[in-house]
Amino acid sequence: MKEATGELNITVITVVAIAAVGAFFYAFVWPNIQTNMVLSNACSAAGGAQYEDTENDVKCTVGADNKVTCTCQSKKGGCNNAGAKKTCNQ
Repeated sequence: MKEATGELNITVITVVAIAAVGAFFYAFVWPNIQTNMVLSNACSAAGGAQYEDTENDVKCTVGADNKVTCTCQSKKGGCNNAGAKKTCNQ
């Protein structure tokens, strides 16, 4: 009976550890990945010109150096980090 209790404890510890890693990923890592994907999609859609994605509230502008910069305007859609920017490589 003691062996079964020991194995149950290890199983519980494993499940709790996996849940903790999953919660950390979902709370801290995934929002950054999602924001980067939205900005990358906006850069591709911009194609070197002004572009605005109203669904995700992303605006791409062309600077004086002819480089396109896409910015998340708010935490709408896939933009989890308002103010996040990405300079596009066209």
